[in-house]
Amino acid sequence: MGDLEEATILIVEDDPGMRAHLERAVGATAGLRLLGSAGSLQEGQAALRKEAPTALLTDLGLPDGSGLELIRETREQAPETLCMVVTVMADERTVVKAIEAGASGYLLKDGTHDEIGASLLEMLEGGSPISSRIARHLLRRFRPEPAPEAAHGDGQEPSLASPSPSLTARETEVLQLIAKGFSFSEIGDLLGISTHTVTTHVRKIYGKLEVRSRGAAVYEAVSLGIIEMDR
Repeated sequence: MGDLEEATILIVEDDPGMRAHLERAVGATAGLRLLGSAGSLQEGQAALRKEAPTALLTDLGLPDGSGLELIRETREQAPETLCMVVTVMADERTVVKAIEAGASGYLLKDGTHDEIGASLLEMLEGGSPISSRIARHLLRRFRPEPAPEAAHGDGQEPSLASPSPSLTARETEVLQLIAKGFSFSEIGDLLGISTHTVTTHVRKIYGKLEVRSRGAAVYEAVSLGIIEMDR
């Protein structure tokens, strides 16, 4: 992948209002440039044949087909192009299908300009962004049941668990709000800090947890007992 300053984005979305929203999100994000936008599967296919973008941002429910088909074709014809889904469909079956087709990110259409732009940059930097609401849903579905505690006096030595990463109180607070589905800008408003400061905290959280996306950070933190999810 080339320099992030030259990252080009192709948008495929049939709803004019949402397409304009996505275009504004790309235009408002430093490091991204709108290559073009299309309103149907056929238009998207034509645009891809003309010039492969750095990243494809596509809806799934297009008037003449499925965005999954477009993702599969993109992965075959332009394997360097990263694919991100933006849709209203949040069920786990659709999410899994999109990932199997080759999507590297999965967002819901309720994202703000800041959130969409940040997620695209995150994907371009090697992450796999996924809306927190979807991540929570999948975590609840696939989280394994806790193993039963070993009986006392069974003669087995207690296992030595690896130490949990040490997050600061502020980093834990930020991560807890991410797990609740708040965007970076919303977290900044709630904590009285800038979006840039929130992004800095998130970068440190990723480094300490050794992850590259919000969904993975939430999963890892829950697994380690750093934060708890509301049931």
